[in-house]
Amino acid sequence: STLAELLCRTYDVNKGELLINEENIKNINLNKYRDLLSYTPQDVFLFSDAIENNILFGNLEADKNKVEHYSKIACVHDDIMHFPKQYSTIIGERGVMLSGGQKQRISIARCLIKDPELIILDDCLSAVDANTERQILDNLEDAFEQKTVVFITHRIFAVMSFDKIIVLDDGQIVEQGTHQTLMDLKGDYYDLYQTQLQENEVKN
Repeated sequence: STLAELLCRTYDVNKGELLINEENIKNINLNKYRDLLSYTPQDVFLFSDAIENNILFGNLEADKNKVEHYSKIACVHDDIMHFPKQYSTIIGERGVMLSGGQKQRISIARCLIKDPELIILDDCLSAVDANTERQILDNLEDAFEQKTVVFITHRIFAVMSFDKIIVLDDGQIVEQGTHQTLMDLKGDYYDLYQTQLQENEVKN
């Protein structure tokens, strides 16, 4: 989460430097930089407004077709269509009438409709079941092949297909590489994989 906040320039590093395309992030025009990225935090915030307007907050110039398109990528379109007023449904303060998973997926649709170059998703699928999480990630992979996605999670099975996996421990990078590379190391990533595999087997 600290890394996500730094990437969004909510605050800056105290020492060292953060580079974006080999340029110090502090030297990049902040407004232009933020136009290029979308961020979905752990703590999702939704307005007491219609679902459609909550999604459009990410891109006020988008039309309803795009709202539905990105809702489908976020795997929330079918849920919305089951509401009596569908996309016109007023969701209450902070989305009180929605489940945790629905709020997270609407927030992801809002993030994606901006069509950014950099997408930062900070543990924003914690309330979503594993199958839906996998479907969303598959959709992201298909729709944003030329974009950069930073996906922060504790669930290893969500990141196995990513180009690069970075393992952090107490704020330090301890391992990095592809899933297979990290499995071959038989280090922290391998141990976490085995633990989560056993937990899944117990649940099933």
